[in-house]
Amino acid sequence: MATNNDSVAMGAPVAAPQESFWARNRHYLLLAPGVVWMVLFLVVPLLMMVYVSFWTQTTFAISSDLTIKSWQTFFASETYFGALLRTLRIWLTVLFFTFLIGYPTALFIGQFVRNKTLQTVLLVACVIPFWTSFLIRVLAWRPMLGKEGAVNIVLQGLGIIDQPIEVLLFTELSVIIGMVQIYVVFMVGPIAFMLARIDHSLIEAARDLGASAWTIFRTIIFPLSLPGVVVGAIFVSVMVLGEFATASALSGRKVNLLGNIIVTQVGSLKWAFAAVVGVILTAVMAVVITALLRVVNLRKEL
Repeated sequence: MATNNDSVAMGAPVAAPQESFWARNRHYLLLAPGVVWMVLFLVVPLLMMVYVSFWTQTTFAISSDLTIKSWQTFFASETYFGALLRTLRIWLTVLFFTFLIGYPTALFIGQFVRNKTLQTVLLVACVIPFWTSFLIRVLAWRPMLGKEGAVNIVLQGLGIIDQPIEVLLFTELSVIIGMVQIYVVFMVGPIAFMLARIDHSLIEAARDLGASAWTIFRTIIFPLSLPGVVVGAIFVSVMVLGEFATASALSGRKVNLLGNIIVTQVGSLKWAFAAVVGVILTAVMAVVITALLRVVNLRKEL
């Protein structure tokens, strides 16, 4: 009669030990802290904001009775709906100019500067303004753009203008100028990173085949740098859409964005209406980010 030892010696298969439930699902345990964090500090606050947006808001009180009055007020008011359109217009304008300024800068750093140390130095130089306070950088534009500011003085000294340009300060233009200067570095960084990764042998091969500089840029450089453009656009979009400080400081409170309305409503303890604007702003950001992510598959490219 054969024993167990004889079976093992004869090469008979031995059943593998059963894994415990926790061993089979340990990857879910690794995900659990992150999922709990996201649920508690992202999903729950968003759901609470949506819920509060339907509360009943009166002049001096707020109750949890559900109503759509705050939503109706937002879309029926030319002031509030106009702020939404103005926010989108300024966002598109700032996004365009940050790309227009940021891409050539990143192209120079990523492609024309071959020394890695010098590349790092130039990128650090781009973020030097961030060593100072955000409000200081915003308010510094006031003496630059005023009627007797540096810009008007230089233009008059060069004979380009005879009278000071008043539209430079306390207008939508001043808000755009301030935002472009503040956020252009968030466009430069990701693009320069992607441009620096391009293999120069591809460009040399294209030159050997007779491709012009424009053809090389259009078919090689720009497509390979597109993930950096998308990342930079996401950074700029999220920060510009949620802006309120720059608009308040450089427009003299004449330009109201959605962020400014939220600050004003919260200060007036009108939580329901502030929640409505917050939900709309979050939805706009979600649509913008989703649209940008459709341009490039960042998971594959990065």
